[in-house]
Amino acid sequence: MLQELRALRSHKGFIPLVGSRFISNVGNGLSPIALAYGVLSIPGADGKDLSIVMAARFVPMVALMLLGGVVGDRYKRNRVVGGADIIGSVFVAISAISFIGHFPSVWLLALMGAIFGVLNALWWPAMVGVLPEILPKEKLKDGNAIVALSNNIGFVVGALLGGTLVTLYGSGWALLIDAISFLIAGILVWNLDLPPMPDREDNSVIHDLRIGWHEFIARPWVIAIVCSFAVINMCFESIWQVLGPLAYDQGDNGPRNWSLNLAAVTAGMICGSAIALKVKFKRPLATSMVFIAISSVWNFAIASSQPLVITMLCGAVSGVAIDIFMVQWNTAMQSHIPEESYSRVAAYDALGSFGIAPIGVAFAGPAAAYFGITATLWATGILTFVAALASLSVKSLRTLK
Repeated sequence: MLQELRALRSHKGFIPLVGSRFISNVGNGLSPIALAYGVLSIPGADGKDLSIVMAARFVPMVALMLLGGVVGDRYKRNRVVGGADIIGSVFVAISAISFIGHFPSVWLLALMGAIFGVLNALWWPAMVGVLPEILPKEKLKDGNAIVALSNNIGFVVGALLGGTLVTLYGSGWALLIDAISFLIAGILVWNLDLPPMPDREDNSVIHDLRIGWHEFIARPWVIAIVCSFAVINMCFESIWQVLGPLAYDQGDNGPRNWSLNLAAVTAGMICGSAIALKVKFKRPLATSMVFIAISSVWNFAIASSQPLVITMLCGAVSGVAIDIFMVQWNTAMQSHIPEESYSRVAAYDALGSFGIAPIGVAFAGPAAAYFGITATLWATGILTFVAALASLSVKSLRTLK
């Protein structure tokens, strides 16, 4: 990895981008633990309330993702990303202060999450277009792998800190660190010296979306992945946001044990990024989707109440699969989609991939209450496995090099 990093650091802006992703993801590692157990600590709150708070972040993000794609193709992407992070830090800080000041409520947290979801709709399509403005195409695979490594190392640090901070000091202080991380990361990205956006025709938003749609549907392998991940992300986010915290909401060690699971998944992601950096797969997307099918072992391990060490090992396997896929997917998209419409295509990708995730998150808590946590977790694992293998029925996905 050091050799690849040395080769890429000469590209102006790459090191600050890597640093910003590390810092931001320390906060991202803290937040799911802090927010989940913070909600469950509110008197009278249960799994349904946790679903409300977590789903509130997803609904506006999904609803406004296409608009975010247009913004990302019209304006300097690093300013869109940096601005969203800086503004978002304010609303995370409000949530943190509500816990520190002992006045949290489900609806306050849901409102702050919804506002953050609006900002995330702008952030996501722009963020995935920043790296291609820094690196040439032949170096994107290495760049994606190193950025993913930075993301995951930051996340595992945050996840390990999260369980300890929440247990010892409460959710508020952990969320405040999350807010500070967003602020610092936003400033770093805002100050990247990227070239101005190329001159383009002054078209309407609808016209721009139509062009992005044509680029999106022109590639069956893109549609196949997006359809599969609509189901996979619904299942994954249900576990990440709701079912996992509920499964480990037992005794004083619940936050610690769940944070260890998240850290194990992220440690697996680090290994997955390293594998993707070193190994060149002949059929990158087909191989990645087989790994994603295998990733369902984490669902099954939690569902069957395996010992902590077993669920952590299965989580690590899942993390390896996730990051091998993400590096291959981002590289395929950045290599085959025209740069001038990349953010719009990425927005259609995110809309399709996460379109029904809010439904899964919103219904995970009620489903766990009605059917039981175990049965709901088994269902997520089976759906993940089937959806991943179903994508392999598309020839262009199997043969893409």
